[in-house]
Amino acid sequence: MLFLSTYINKIDKKGRVSVPSSFRALLSEEFAGVIVYESISKQCIEACSLDRIKKLNDSIDDLDPYSDERDAFSSVILGGSIKLPFDSEGRVLLPEQLLNFAGLDEQACFVGKGNTFEIWNPEKYTKHYEKAKELAKQNRNLLRFNKDSRL
Repeated sequence: MLFLSTYINKIDKKGRVSVPSSFRALLSEEFAGVIVYESISKQCIEACSLDRIKKLNDSIDDLDPYSDERDAFSSVILGGSIKLPFDSEGRVLLPEQLLNFAGLDEQACFVGKGNTFEIWNPEKYTKHYEKAKELAKQNRNLLRFNKDSRL
């Protein structure tokens, strides 16, 4: 599963937004919808497949069962996750608390991140992208192809 590219879609007055068709095609294999939750590091909504949230759960389960870290990840990611089914037009209804958290109003910017994607306020994403672009430029030497990989 590889979510790629960036799309901007309109949010209607009811909070419905169309998930890009290329993203839906990857998601509909296991659940005709998407799992969403507040990002723990950015002011956006993180979104993933059911399989991906299961992997996150497994990773959380590997932590000490009584640790504060495990409790925090369980509360924020798993407790904050919402299963959003697609309607007949490929839209999801974003809950008001997520719209408010990400500062979403009229438009949503969908950003492919490989195994996941994010949903941003377009203006906030533009600012984030510029910072990320500069950081990537400064650290471009960190990216390496595996010895077995070929271009």
